Amino acid sequence: MNLHLQLSSLNSKVTIQVSGSKSETNRLLLLQALYPNITLENTSNSDDSEVMLKALSSDETVIDVHHAGTAMRFLTAYFSIQEGRIVTLTGSTRMKERPIKILVEALRQLGAEIEYIENEGFPPIKITGKKLVQNKVTLKADVSSQYISALLLIAPKLEHGLELTLEGTITSIPYIKMTLALLNEIGIETSFEGKKIIVKPQFIIHNSKFIIESDWSSASYFYSIGALADENIEIILSSYKENSFQGDSALAGIYKNFGVETIFKNHSIVLRKSSHFKLENLNLELNETPDIAQTIAITCFGLGIGCHLTGLHTLKIKETDRLEALKTELSKLGAKVMVTNESLTLEPSNHINLNIKIATYDDHRMAMAFAPFAIKVPIVIENAEVVSKSYPDFWKDLETLGFGISEKK
Repeated sequence: MNLHLQLSSLNSKVTIQVSGSKSETNRLLLLQALYPNITLENTSNSDDSEVMLKALSSDETVIDVHHAGTAMRFLTAYFSIQEGRIVTLTGSTRMKERPIKILVEALRQLGAEIEYIENEGFPPIKITGKKLVQNKVTLKADVSSQYISALLLIAPKLEHGLELTLEGTITSIPYIKMTLALLNEIGIETSFEGKKIIVKPQFIIHNSKFIIESDWSSASYFYSIGALADENIEIILSSYKENSFQGDSALAGIYKNFGVETIFKNHSIVLRKSSHFKLENLNLELNETPDIAQTIAITCFGLGIGCHLTGLHTLKIKETDRLEALKTELSKLGAKVMVTNESLTLEPSNHINLNIKIATYDDHRMAMAFAPFAIKVPIVIENAEVVSKSYPDFWKDLETLGFGISEKK
């Protein structure tokens, strides 16, 4: 499905309910499978979370996670400790290209039995669940924080807990801290000092209820709309916390550079355009928040300013190579972009090409990050249905804001 997006006028004041955080939901779904006393509210309605929930309740021997990278990593750890259960985890063609060797090797250090079915280091994998008695493991920390979180989530169910030593530069630390905070909330003792994380064993927990905070990554597209809008608008997004576990809550500080103010009020955030700001080229280190890099780069181009974004090495192994995809699609619009394995540099420019179709590469964030650009020029988003991976209601919510959206053949 290709969608044509254009804008005549934005609604000046809109309230949008954003679904629960996919990151928190997927962690808590796994913990709920390990500790049934946990109850959850405001869970994410994303495809990824639906895949996670279905897999955890399945008794099939082959489980297909499709494009859900988080589910692949977390379920690899989960099924490794399901004694007597044999499961094959597989996924889409792209999933079979996304590395999992670092996590598999770490689980094998703990005693897990995991085999590669096709290509060494990549899904699909066959897991024979067993009791893991080792409790010390070393892991490269500069590739994906999801490998680390996968181990931490099963750690309290290991007989002796887990002592995890991290090697190299630690990437996406807020996501690791989110995992530890959720463990702490259900009464599990943890520590994170230097490059060592310790999780104590805990086999039973008391009843715990979680109301999951809405997704900050999803909020990024509304920040971009606020920044690109010529008129003063007010967008109210719920439900959000001022002291969030989510690293992408850094948006509130970053988008001040674009004149978007964030006001926390009644478990919501209010986004308002300020008249007291100066647009300047941006230099940002996004090692802790790589998922908002696409949105930031596109916002900068729409505002005619340049940016140099670093700490983006994990984007190479996402749903697509997001750095190359960004370069290709921004270049179609007239941008001058350079990328390396871990950075993106955009030159300031006020020239925008018209009548452009944006390819999405089976990547939900490509579709959503480019959508606000329709404020500047009409665009076509190809394969727009891909947004269901994390935000199924995205196009409906854009229409609420005043975007004209029609199917384009």
